Amino acid sequence: MSHQSDLIASDILGYLKQHENKDMLRFITCGNVDDGKSTLIGRLLHDSKLIFEDQLAAIQKDSQKYNTTDQEIDLALLVDGLQAEREQGITIDVAYRYFSTDKRKFIIADCPGHEQYTRNMATGASTCDLAIILIDARYGVQTQTRRHSYIVSLLGIKHVLVAVNKMDLMDFSEARFNEIKAQYLAFAEDLAIPDIRFVPISALRGDNVVNESTATPWYEGETLMRLLESVEITQHAQLDAFRLPVQYVNRPNLDFRGFCGTVAAGHVLPGDEVVALPSGKKSKVKAIVTFEGDQPAAYAGQAVTLTLEDEIDVSRGDMLVRAGDAQPAISQAFEAHVVWMNESPLLVGKEYAFKLGGKSVFGRISRIAHRVDVNTMEKVDASQLSLNEIALVTVEVNAAVVFDSYRQCRGTGGFIIIDRLSNATAGAGMINASAVSAQQGQVDELSRLRAFEVELNALVRKHFPDWEARDISKLR
Repeated sequence: MSHQSDLIASDILGYLKQHENKDMLRFITCGNVDDGKSTLIGRLLHDSKLIFEDQLAAIQKDSQKYNTTDQEIDLALLVDGLQAEREQGITIDVAYRYFSTDKRKFIIADCPGHEQYTRNMATGASTCDLAIILIDARYGVQTQTRRHSYIVSLLGIKHVLVAVNKMDLMDFSEARFNEIKAQYLAFAEDLAIPDIRFVPISALRGDNVVNESTATPWYEGETLMRLLESVEITQHAQLDAFRLPVQYVNRPNLDFRGFCGTVAAGHVLPGDEVVALPSGKKSKVKAIVTFEGDQPAAYAGQAVTLTLEDEIDVSRGDMLVRAGDAQPAISQAFEAHVVWMNESPLLVGKEYAFKLGGKSVFGRISRIAHRVDVNTMEKVDASQLSLNEIALVTVEVNAAVVFDSYRQCRGTGGFIIIDRLSNATAGAGMINASAVSAQQGQVDELSRLRAFEVELNALVRKHFPDWEARDISKLR
């Protein structure tokens, strides 16, 4: 449902135009179990007048049936739709909700707090711009709070709103709020999250969610909704360079061959020279084709089909980049942070399937550099990974893949690990920035050594015809 507007009755086309031009914010709610994530989303929708009357009547009836809030209306039932969720009063699956206000459109991902569903949380956070971390004012920062915050940092989310919930149970104590704020900031010092803000709330009562609370005169900040409407979201992709992972080759007839995909970074214009990687073949963009017709340009986030002037070999899983731009890395090995999502442990040397963009290859984890203890942020030695554990690993695959670092570009720096027997997603990975440059440096150094060896061989053979080539290799 959308926000209330007088234009709906008087000028529906004007309303739709106004609605179309709003920017979109995707955010996730996460934290420990029973911190109030689903209730917060229900309160946002309820106090913003974004619930239909029949929806409200239905959850009032279900609130009496399940009685999880001591006869109060249970707004969490708006997003907890599974029977098991309602019976247990928990979130199991990721629930997405859409709404809008006068200033912005929103997509919310309500994620589970239980440790066994951390994989669902990582999935929901992978497309978000902002994270709301809920903390129960009674318990403060807990293990799941740290784990979710660390995953948010790994996934490159740069804006975090820490909502200290259930302040009504602590008599809206300013001292307790400041204590939790200091506790979280001390933990977050080692996280790459540049923008962290704190709000004291009561999701059940509605304090400081949409409307300001009279119970917190000491809090001078904005409500949660105003922060969501005003936060400035930067683009995920830090690259200006053009990146188009090819997801499909469209060949409906002999006269048309198009390369389909979503632009992961940068932009491209008709006439631009592009390079197909990893082959290195070059051509120029002939047209940018979409459902609405040919376009004058394609930008990050747009799904397009490119046609080229030359018949070069481009397949699903290849990447189109603009000639002259900073080029991505091409390698059969890279380092990455991995979040393990499978009940069966990650085993070093075991063969898995890896999916990077549209490219699927087989490979293995050849080394676990260290596992991260989310409680202390310490780097711990490990020989395998269990469910929900996070580690820095080295990945080796059977074919060359094209990638950037995840912090530069999500679309070309992230991958998933698939168990070959069950075909289930076993883990998610984010390619490490420093590891990319280190790997590239190793490749460049090896290339220089090989070139030097070739020149030295030629020089020695010219002046010493009887010298064995295999002896020269010892000079490296």
